[in-house]
Amino acid sequence: MDDFASRIDGQTADAARRASQVLTVAVRVLRWPSLALLVVPLPFIAAVALIGLLEDGGVRWAALVIALVMAAVSATFGLRRWRILQAVEDPDKLATELGIAVSMSGKVDDARGALLQITSGSGTGPRVFNRLRGVWNTVGLSGRWIDGVGDLPRARYFFPPRVGTTVAFTLAAAWLVPIAFVAFLLLGIAALAN
Repeated sequence: MDDFASRIDGQTADAARRASQVLTVAVRVLRWPSLALLVVPLPFIAAVALIGLLEDGGVRWAALVIALVMAAVSATFGLRRWRILQAVEDPDKLATELGIAVSMSGKVDDARGALLQITSGSGTGPRVFNRLRGVWNTVGLSGRWIDGVGDLPRARYFFPPRVGTTVAFTLAAAWLVPIAFVAFLLLGIAALAN
């Protein structure tokens, strides 16, 4: 990693530092909403598991399977959330890894441009969408580069494919809130009817 860090040019280091600052602020702002998204479904998941433990027959197995799936979704989101929070704890190390990722790309100007687009939000449309577009512009880079970025413990969460799986985990966690509530209601009704 030190070899790649020594090859980071001044423009890339500046772009990486600015991108690190933006990403750090964004993650810190989203710390509490993501915690709420993690915690809100937990009582419903526990209640569904309790129904599964107390009931017999089909209701039991349905409740246990549903509780297990919901718990897995929640745990997966929680783990990714924790890892991203850890990734931004030291913005300087994150900046170094972002710079390394750009240097490894083989398309330094394109990758640096994507980092700058994240920080500037220039162009049309809401600023958030422009920043996300900047991240996704890196998709045109090689599979070997994506594998190399996967070896960077902090930066990997902000490049494809990890950024896409983070979005998928977040959407699953968001849907888990109403699904857990509805599952609790339906299984509670089934348990009372039993």
